[in-house]
Amino acid sequence: MELEIFEKIFIGQPSFRIKQAKKALFCDFIDDWNKATIFPKDLRERLNREFPILANAEAFFSKDKKTVRILFFLKDGLKVEAVLMRHIDGRNTVCVSSQIGCPLGCIFCATGKMGFKRNLNSMEIVWQVLFFSRFLKKEKERVTNIVFMGMGEPFLNYENVMGAIRILNDKDGMNIGARHISISTIGIIEGIKKLADEKMQINLAISLHAPIDELRSSIIPKNKKYPIAEILKTVDFYIKKTDRKVMFEYLLIKNINDSHEHAKSLAKLMKKPLYFVNLIVYNKTGKFVPPSGEKIQLFKNILEKERINFSQRYKFGQEIKAACGQLASGK
Repeated sequence: MELEIFEKIFIGQPSFRIKQAKKALFCDFIDDWNKATIFPKDLRERLNREFPILANAEAFFSKDKKTVRILFFLKDGLKVEAVLMRHIDGRNTVCVSSQIGCPLGCIFCATGKMGFKRNLNSMEIVWQVLFFSRFLKKEKERVTNIVFMGMGEPFLNYENVMGAIRILNDKDGMNIGARHISISTIGIIEGIKKLADEKMQINLAISLHAPIDELRSSIIPKNKKYPIAEILKTVDFYIKKTDRKVMFEYLLIKNINDSHEHAKSLAKLMKKPLYFVNLIVYNKTGKFVPPSGEKIQLFKNILEKERINFSQRYKFGQEIKAACGQLASGK
C-alpha cells in the first residue's frame, strides 16, 4: 500500500471523495471498500483492485490474549512483524517495525541476526497499525499508543518513519497524539538532531544496554561510530531544545551487563533530571540468558540508592516470540 497509488485513484473524482476515502480507511477502519457505500460501485471495485485493504497476514496469540504478534507477507515476498500489547490499564500499544531486518547487528537481538533486507515505506508502517485498529474495533477498543521498537532502526529510515507518524497523528485520520508515539534508536546522532527540530512532541528512547563503551561496542557494533559520550551530548542538545524527558532502555543480560559495577556506572551516567531508565529483562534469543530475580533486584537497589528515575518493563508475549528483541519474521 502506497499513498501515491491511493491518491492517483481519485484523480478526476470530486475533491471530497478522497477525504471520504481517508475517513473510511483511517477512522472507520473498514476492511473492504465495498463497505464504503457512499462511493459508486465502479470506484469501489477499482479501490479493491488497485488498493486492497486486507493484508496477507498470520496472527499468533499469547495464552492470556494480552499480546498478539502479526506476521505480514508483503507483495515482494518479504515478511515483517508487528505486535499488539494490551495493558491492564486499558492502553493498547502497537509495536511497529520500520525495516525488514536490521543493518546494526546487535548480538542480543534476533532481528539483527537476519541482516538487512530493505526499508518499509510510510504506508507499510501505517498498515501495521491499521491492522490492529480493525482488530480492536470489533471489541469497541482502539490503538492508544505506538512504539517504533519492532524490527529495524527507525532513524535509518527517517523520512518514511516521520511520514507514517504524520498520517497516524493526522486529526482528520487516526488522530493518535504525538505524545503517545515513541521512537527507539541505538543512538543515531543525526536522527536525534532531526527529531529535535520536528514540531511534534514525539517521545525519544535510547537503546543503551551498557554503561561503558568497550562493553557496549561488544554487543552493539555501531557504538564504535556512535559512542556513549557523543550520544549523551546529543541527547542533552535534544532536551535543551525540546524540554522533553528521554528514556534510556537497558537490557539486563546475565554476566554481561548486570553486575554491581555496571549498575554504579549506569547511575553515574543517568543523574540528570530528564533522564529516565527503563530496565528490560532479556528475552532469550540465542546464547544469552536473563539474570536471576535476585540479581535484578540488586541492580535495582543500586539505582534506587543513587536516586535514579527508573522502571522495569512488563514482559509481553515471550512465549509467542513477540517480546523485545525476539522479532525475526518467522513462525
